Amino acid sequence: MNISHLIKMANQIGAFFSTMPDQQQASKDLVSHIKRFWEPRMRRALLQYVEQEGGAQLSEVVLAAVKEHGAELVV
Repeated sequence: MNISHLIKMANQIGAFFSTMPDQQQASKDLVSHIKRFWEPRMRRALLQYVEQEGGAQLSEVVLAAVKEHGAELVV
């Protein structure tokens, strides 16, 4: 799994959801979007990246969403 590609995709998704006025809802919707459209191994790779490497290359919006709602991404 190419983590650089996953980071890029997650940040693009985050850019879209960051424009929502309610950031709490945006965070939930971002994670929901990833859960619906990413296959399980992609989600696991993203979670592993955040857990093991801290997620430094993720945007603040994505990193916060994954940290807060990451349990929803587990298969």
